[in-house]
Amino acid sequence: MVKAEEILNIFPGKLRERFKEIANRADELQEIRFSVRRPVRVVLKNKEFFLDLSGKPIKSKETCWIINEKEIDEILNYVCKYSLYAFEDEISQGFITIPGGHRIGLAGQVVLNSENKVRNIKNIRFLNIRVSHEIIGAAGKILPFVFDKRLFNVLIIAPPGCGKTTMLRDLIRQVSDGSPNMPGFQIGVVDERSEIAGSYLGIPQNDVGTRTCVMDACPKVQGMMMLIRSMSPEIVAVDEIGSKEDLEAIKNVITCGSKIFATIHGYSMADVKGFKDMFERFIILHKKGGICRVKEVWGEEIIWCE
Repeated sequence: MVKAEEILNIFPGKLRERFKEIANRADELQEIRFSVRRPVRVVLKNKEFFLDLSGKPIKSKETCWIINEKEIDEILNYVCKYSLYAFEDEISQGFITIPGGHRIGLAGQVVLNSENKVRNIKNIRFLNIRVSHEIIGAAGKILPFVFDKRLFNVLIIAPPGCGKTTMLRDLIRQVSDGSPNMPGFQIGVVDERSEIAGSYLGIPQNDVGTRTCVMDACPKVQGMMMLIRSMSPEIVAVDEIGSKEDLEAIKNVITCGSKIFATIHGYSMADVKGFKDMFERFIILHKKGGICRVKEVWGEEIIWCE
């Protein structure tokens, strides 16, 4: 459950008052978006609202709060403890993870290094606060298909916004903790975008289980092999695979004797042909009635459908 204090603590004193009403609806809150000289927007239960100057969510633009450069700078400096330089590495990746596992996406003027890679972002004028919501028990329905006398390599398939990461996070937690019908397994998570564990200063803010270690903000391909060499995981978990390099890294993980849990963008088995040989269980998600649900479970053929 997201606490109101976690939302309020994102903002400096002068602006904090404006977010009291929204913070009291923290369990419904998904995003707060700031774009310079444009209306402040919030997403509550998949519905977008504007904020007025008192912090009330409204539908009309006419009386909404238009945020300026100074206010965006105040928020960013407060989040970075008034030392943007100390957060330069995170800023160069386009986001900052904060206590509670929430993430602030950043956009502005990109600064490149001599190798034409992003070194920093300056004149940051766009912020997107994405509120982290754990759903404990989300993977309960698929657990019997993941472990049945033995553990399977699992790929979770879904289009954007259908709960892939939420499902993966809870699967990691449950398999790591174990149950009367399943032993707990050692899991290594490569959390490239800090979305699975939501680590802050290296400490997971989300519950990823008793036997789980996390390689935070690390590229997937490098992280998978680093974990294999350093932590001897029985399972390696990664989010949003898709490249040829990902495929080769997964092959290496399996060759080294570890299982793999992963997610991928897609709608059906037809979208994951290149990865089909690497996995034994395929969990397909979709959104029905505004709720993310398990649509199908596949092995060599369909095992279960809604």
